[in-house]
Amino acid sequence: MKITQVAVIGLGRFGTTVATTLYQMGHDVLAIDVDPLKVQELAGQVTYAVAADASDESSLKELGIEKFEYAVVAIGSNTEASIMVSVLLKSLQIDVVVARAVTKLQGETLDRIEVDKVVYPETDMGRMLAHDLFLPGIEQYMELTSTYGISKIKVPTRFISQTLKNSNFNNLRDRYGVALIAIQRGEDIILNPDENQTLTSNDTLIIAGPDEKISDIVSPANIKPEN
Repeated sequence: MKITQVAVIGLGRFGTTVATTLYQMGHDVLAIDVDPLKVQELAGQVTYAVAADASDESSLKELGIEKFEYAVVAIGSNTEASIMVSVLLKSLQIDVVVARAVTKLQGETLDRIEVDKVVYPETDMGRMLAHDLFLPGIEQYMELTSTYGISKIKVPTRFISQTLKNSNFNNLRDRYGVALIAIQRGEDIILNPDENQTLTSNDTLIIAGPDEKISDIVSPANIKPEN
């Protein structure tokens, strides 16, 4: 993986998570916030942590921000600061600028100033929580559209040591209109597994399809092994 230089501006919970995760992935991370206490708390968890006003162009230039390939504007409720910082980063020709939006209006404004990507972490987390609550048995869910997603399902105990064919997981498309796209086995991924693949206790099934169909699949009454 190519190591990139990323600036993360705004060190609330979202910005801190982004910054520390990117650093753990091996990237060079410059974390910036106006609050010295937040910066101090992040010391040692990123490449550089600096207390500075990112809405001031001279401060950004002093930090050498133009050398960074990516910038994440993680500022939350201060819409004016979020937009101002995003404008400055675009004017300084950062390759990719990603900005957090709390409201639809803020997101639309960021789109107008041609931010490369706008994210809505609160909205996304709300949708994930809703799926976690009402799609029991699903370990992780990623929304593709409002009614379609990709889910990770732990292999039920009763199917361990059975093949996909015997467990009836190999014909999900015909029965439910969903697709088994991979099996995660520890750190390994088995793409398009064949019907003779034997399931283990360490396996997680990765399936794609409509939400209501996925809900049917995780119901113990619906998937039964062959006799």
